[in-house]
Amino acid sequence: MNTPQDAGDTLAKKRFIVMNMVRIGSLGALLVGLAIARSIIDAPYPIGVALAVGGLLAFYFGPRSLAKKWKSSAGEETK
Repeated sequence: MNTPQDAGDTLAKKRFIVMNMVRIGSLGALLVGLAIARSIIDAPYPIGVALAVGGLLAFYFGPRSLAKKWKSSAGEETK
C-alpha cells in the first residue's frame, strides 16, 4: 500500500540525494580548478580559475536554488 506519506518520503529522499550530488560535483569542479590553477594539471590557467569559482558558487548556491525551486513548485501542485 502506497500512502501519500510514503510518496512524500520517497520524493524527499530523491531530492536529498540530488542536493548532495550537486554539492559533490561542485566540490569536484572546485578541486580540479584549483589543481589546474596550481599547475598540477596541465591546462590553461583561466580555465582553472573559472572551474574553481564556478564550483565554489555552485557548492553554496546550487542546493539553495534547488530547494527554492522545489518549494515553489510544491505550492503549485496543491492548487
